[in-house]
Amino acid sequence: MELGKGAMEAMVNPSPGFWKGKRVLVTGHTGFKGSWLVLWLSHLGARVSGLALDPPSEPSLFDLACGQSLEHHGITDIRYLEPVIDAVAEAKPKIVIHMAAQALVRPSYQDPVATFATNVMGTVHMFEAVRRAKGVEAMVNVTSDKCYDNREWFWAYREDEPMGGHDPYSCSKGCAELITSAYRRSFFAPDKNAPALASARAGNVIGGGDWAQDRLVPDCIRSFSAGQPVEVRSPSATRPWQHVLEPLSGYLILAERLCGGGDYAQAWNFGPGEEDAKPVSHVVERLSAIWGGGASWHTSSAPQPHESTYLKVDPSKARARLGWTARLNVDLALAWTAEWYKRQLAGEDARELCLEQIRQYEAMGSTS
Repeated sequence: MELGKGAMEAMVNPSPGFWKGKRVLVTGHTGFKGSWLVLWLSHLGARVSGLALDPPSEPSLFDLACGQSLEHHGITDIRYLEPVIDAVAEAKPKIVIHMAAQALVRPSYQDPVATFATNVMGTVHMFEAVRRAKGVEAMVNVTSDKCYDNREWFWAYREDEPMGGHDPYSCSKGCAELITSAYRRSFFAPDKNAPALASARAGNVIGGGDWAQDRLVPDCIRSFSAGQPVEVRSPSATRPWQHVLEPLSGYLILAERLCGGGDYAQAWNFGPGEEDAKPVSHVVERLSAIWGGGASWHTSSAPQPHESTYLKVDPSKARARLGWTARLNVDLALAWTAEWYKRQLAGEDARELCLEQIRQYEAMGSTS
């Protein structure tokens, strides 16, 4: 299977020389993306601490793969300021990558108060804790491609587009971006000893080890492995699908640049090329074909809450200024994802499967 368009361009990997021995705090480290990031940082030689709630699913990638990768594993609710201040001070990080969040649209309709408390005030609490800590050099605040005021455009959103959000989740991420800008301009940028602060907006992330409820690929895997058709809510909704290693590589490269000086304390999009923004129906059809065994799907007849129909982000700035390039097209990302689940269900070790794919991904790029 061929790589996407970015395969013909220079590809930059996170630098082991930079990360070796570096103290890094990852919030949300017990989640799907957080677990992959912990494994990659550990592979690069970093000294990783985590701050999060308990793993959000059973099974969880964190429980299966991450136990030996952490110096400190902290269970902390970011809705409360003082425990967050204590946790950051204890970790003594040089770099903070903030991913702890309520990360799903539909639960935000069910509990908007918790969503805003976590994604808005939790972000404020993290910034306050980092402000009070000593020695932090850089912080990457991971928000979402859904932070934009979605006009249902057919073209991709750039970093200077207005923030917004129809549903509570999307709105909370737009708010988190505004808070990032306010803290950067009010507190971080004026203080020469303060960390460099950037935000990162990624597309819809897929990959092995995601067992979250109400998310497309995990729903497919649960149904396919049980021999049942998967029920799909919005087959025509178009999203910027990307393998989990794509945005994670962007976060790591961005953190490196933040520590190296220069004007990188900004907002950044990390998304696939235009050709890989596909409707849900494409993803399900392709994943069904890769899985085989009669895997199938149908459209749900139940009423659904509002979700955007068209959503794409433009990663041109990250390509031009960071040297970051997406290297897996959507079909290859789905093939990697299906292979991970099939091998894990057959009894292979989740940690080793992740590390194998990290090494494969690195082999596609050039060392920075």
